[in-house]
Amino acid sequence: MRVSIIPLLVLALAAGACGSKKDRATPLAAASATLSSTRVPLGSPVDITYKFEVAPSARFDKDYRVLVHFLDADEEMMWADDHMPPVPTSSWKGGQTVEYSRTLFVPLYPYVGEAAVVVGLYDPATAARLPLSGDALGQREYRVARFRLQPQSDNIFLAYLEGWHGPETAADNPAIEWQWTKREAVLRFRNPRKNAVFYLHYDGRPAMFDSPQAVTVWLRDEVIDAFQVATANEEIRKVPLKAAQFGTDDVVVCRISVDKTFVPSAANAGSRDTRELGIRVFHAFVAPQ
Repeated sequence: MRVSIIPLLVLALAAGACGSKKDRATPLAAASATLSSTRVPLGSPVDITYKFEVAPSARFDKDYRVLVHFLDADEEMMWADDHMPPVPTSSWKGGQTVEYSRTLFVPLYPYVGEAAVVVGLYDPATAARLPLSGDALGQREYRVARFRLQPQSDNIFLAYLEGWHGPETAADNPAIEWQWTKREAVLRFRNPRKNAVFYLHYDGRPAMFDSPQAVTVWLRDEVIDAFQVATANEEIRKVPLKAAQFGTDDVVVCRISVDKTFVPSAANAGSRDTRELGIRVFHAFVAPQ
């Protein structure tokens, strides 16, 4: 899943009848959120569970987008994770509780300290926001959780060795970075010597093939995950690992292999990209438990 860092100007978008005055509109739902950890190192994954308790008389006439902003201690926005909820708001019913979880990787933002998650609902076409109940910050944004950003040094560093193309960034958002694999790509990291979860955030280009790519992930000489790339959607794989699977060496090697690769210039005459590409990896991460 991508996390976008967007300009603070977004905070000034239209918000319906809201503003500096007290919002007297009837709340349509109560919003809350729970993080899997209240201390989150920069660059690491975190699971966020969102809950909307719909008011008994509430009616939603269209599909609204969930606003999610992450604020520093001065209530300045650092980044956002706006998204469409898995259950469209047009199907929400009065008295219903809508709950779902998302995994995101915290951007490498230049800040360490107390932070907050604020939530809202808005019309993607007009940016008009809906009234909710909760800890209102103005402009129909509601604080739903607090946590502490920790230094990136708290993480296990993964070295990208052979089998990787160089880092690339999105043209419209340099905070989104990825690396393409070749047919086999190698990672190396220090042994956590405890149970951990291996995260792989990736996507692919299944349209380039007649059948889905088969991906195999190896830890030392053991297959720890195997899956197919059948859609172009970004996915996050989570593989629980026991301490014994890392072995006794100080350094551990992980391999990601694909059964099929493609060359962009061979598939598109207008492309000059002659690289052999497997899957596109946004994040690979080892999180000790």
